[in-house]
Amino acid sequence: MTAPRSDDTSYDGIDVRPLQAPPVDALLLVSFGGPEGPDDVLPFMENVTRGRGIPTARLEEVSRHYLDLFGGVSPINAQARALKAALEAELAASGPDLPVYWGNRNWGPYLVDAVRRMTDDGVRHALAVVTSAFPSYSGCRQYREDWWRARAEVPGAPLISKLRHYWAEDGFLQPVADNVAATSPAPGARLVFTAHSIPTSMAVSSGPPDVDGAYVSALREAAASVVSRLDGAWEWDLVFQSRSGPPQVPWLEPDVGDHLLALHAAGVREAVMVPIGFTSDHVEVLYDLDTQAQAQVAGLEGFTAKRAATVGTDPRFVAMLRSLVVERLAGQERRSHGALATHDRCPVGCCPARVRRG
Repeated sequence: MTAPRSDDTSYDGIDVRPLQAPPVDALLLVSFGGPEGPDDVLPFMENVTRGRGIPTARLEEVSRHYLDLFGGVSPINAQARALKAALEAELAASGPDLPVYWGNRNWGPYLVDAVRRMTDDGVRHALAVVTSAFPSYSGCRQYREDWWRARAEVPGAPLISKLRHYWAEDGFLQPVADNVAATSPAPGARLVFTAHSIPTSMAVSSGPPDVDGAYVSALREAAASVVSRLDGAWEWDLVFQSRSGPPQVPWLEPDVGDHLLALHAAGVREAVMVPIGFTSDHVEVLYDLDTQAQAQVAGLEGFTAKRAATVGTDPRFVAMLRSLVVERLAGQERRSHGALATHDRCPVGCCPARVRRG
């Protein structure tokens, strides 16, 4: 691999922007993307799974979830539009005066289209807000690689710098805690924090070396912080959902549905699922928790499973994102913010992708 040019922001997906970068003149909202009609579903699934060798029959099966339950329309793009509008309103009310662009990884508007629009508008340096709060390859570094490739396709593309992880910020954690409280959990209810499962090899290699890797450690710290904000003493667990890999490859466990069954067998009579690993109520929340997990426990006598909302466009969450922009504009880029894996620039080798064999 060749060395980066002096004006590059990313080398192999890692931020190497020059210390004297051009002034920030835009904000870029970066999201996963989703289909917006029945004809989009299978092409979208092919985008998401490209290079993973997943059979077409399996993609068609998963596509039916979108078609049968959501009419082929994922809510994630509408949620991204709402967050973009909320960010624009927040910046208009409190500053700084920055236009907000939006680009997706897997469906339109694609990142490369957003980069072209910014280039045409004369943007030189954009700060990227990613709709993923936690450190992992798929939730952080892969997005960096996405806009690195997008920039390579657009002559004169602006620099793009990612805002730091925000999972430890009060503007994220307090809305999560309030959403848990809004479910009115019964005394003795178990709080079940959920996040997207990833291969265990990827989890261990994410961020600074420790027993679990930065992803799981950050999730545990965030969950504990949410519980500390609630009245009373609550027992809680961290579980995972949305596994998509082959059965012979170890992924993070336990699965949320299996865990709910185990809680019932242990005598727990109410559980509150808290999708802390997600920032909006998109398909993986609505299907995996509201549909699939609920179906697994539907016949259990005396057992109730509730689900807390995600942060969405909570004003405190939006204001927190603005504060990260202000922090960066003030030149307060820091290596650490007092919590695991919240650095502004990923170190080389951080969160490598899982090596696929065969």
